[in-house]
Amino acid sequence: MIAKRWMGRRIPGLVTAGVLAGVLAGAAGCSTPPAPRAAPGPTAASGPTAASGPTTASGAATPAPVRGAPSAPPVTQEPCPEGGVRLVELAGNAAMGLRVAEFQLVNCGAQPYALEGYPQLSLRDDRNEPVEVAVEHGSAGITTGTPDLDEAPRPVTLAPGQAAFFGIVWRNLVTESATPAVTARIVEVEPRPGAPRLWLRLAAPVDLGNTGKLGLGPWRPPAR
Repeated sequence: MIAKRWMGRRIPGLVTAGVLAGVLAGAAGCSTPPAPRAAPGPTAASGPTAASGPTTASGAATPAPVRGAPSAPPVTQEPCPEGGVRLVELAGNAAMGLRVAEFQLVNCGAQPYALEGYPQLSLRDDRNEPVEVAVEHGSAGITTGTPDLDEAPRPVTLAPGQAAFFGIVWRNLVTESATPAVTARIVEVEPRPGAPRLWLRLAAPVDLGNTGKLGLGPWRPPAR
């Protein structure tokens, strides 16, 4: 009889303890908030950012330049012509139909280059045909304002890298309506007797009109 009473009380006690544990667990779940979720880490940007550097037209990032990398080599000058000198067109002048052009001859070789007197000069048109023109030494009465063309010729020797100069003068006039005007876009120069001839296409053409005359100055030494 005593055993039956103990067992009858024991079973309800176990049930009550289980129910109480569940209630406490539920109460604890309602009063204690869940632990916060970890903040998401950085994600990859969908487009280029300032740190990614410039982009191409397609939107792809271009590689950043490498510090200290050697720059591209400079563009090399054209090879020195066969005769060891190069002809260069300089800035000219034009006023009231009077034209003055200046040229330099650069010694691009490895040996001294001697000049004397006047260069041999002729002109050609767009089709590379010779232009009929009388080339006279000095200003040839075309003008009186070009002392460099009228000075006496003298010997000039160019060390490698040095340049000599000469000028030409003409008038752009049309004096005869029946004679077509002439324009030369190529100058051909023989620096000294027997030397290879140099051809140069001009940026500023020699527009002779129909005067048919050109003044030519002597070789001048490099400025000191």
